[in-house]
Amino acid sequence: MKKILIIEDEKSIAELEQDYLEINGFHTDIVLTGDIGLQKALTGDYDLILLDVMLPNIDGFEICRKVRNSIEIPIIMVTAKKEEIDKIRGLGLGADDYLVKPFSPNEMVARVKAHLSRYERLSVKQHSEVQEIYTRGLYIDRSSRRVFVNNHEVTFTTKEFDVLTFLAMNPDQVFSKDHLFERIWGYDSAGDISTVTVHIRKIREKIEQDPSNPEYIETIWGAGYRFR
Repeated sequence: MKKILIIEDEKSIAELEQDYLEINGFHTDIVLTGDIGLQKALTGDYDLILLDVMLPNIDGFEICRKVRNSIEIPIIMVTAKKEEIDKIRGLGLGADDYLVKPFSPNEMVARVKAHLSRYERLSVKQHSEVQEIYTRGLYIDRSSRRVFVNNHEVTFTTKEFDVLTFLAMNPDQVFSKDHLFERIWGYDSAGDISTVTVHIRKIREKIEQDPSNPEYIETIWGAGYRFR
């Protein structure tokens, strides 16, 4: 049985999420504060996290960042905020999806199932493909999800790693923002293609000696991006 961690300070919302998830065969735990939620999230005992943005002690953005730097797990952020910048910020920190309150409980369950299935597919696929990529001082170890630049390890969020790896495994091919968004996030995600630009910029800041004149990820104006 898949285990879902619900980190939500509004008890009524947390219990609603719990009811619908358990009806659909999931085991759930509820945490009402950010500090305890972070502790439980980092145990690695869960298959997915439903993470509220506004929490006591530690907000959801900080929890997302710290979890992403430690373990590989789907994260769906939940918030009452509707501003586009908050969506981009959450996705940029490594969240897999975004739900804005009020949301349909059935939609929530559908997204949970979709992201669990996607992670399972990626996990199976990773074991059947090349696990190491090395080119011009950039080393990617797909099995451990680690990246080294000139022998120095660099920390990546889940989505940054996925974008970099996908491009590196398909060198000299041009991929549009739409293609990358569909491949990495899926069109049922709450984000939009603008997050692709955010992730490419952050990846370049981490791997390029001069991000304004990239050596690895090239912008093909009007078409997309190419790894060279």
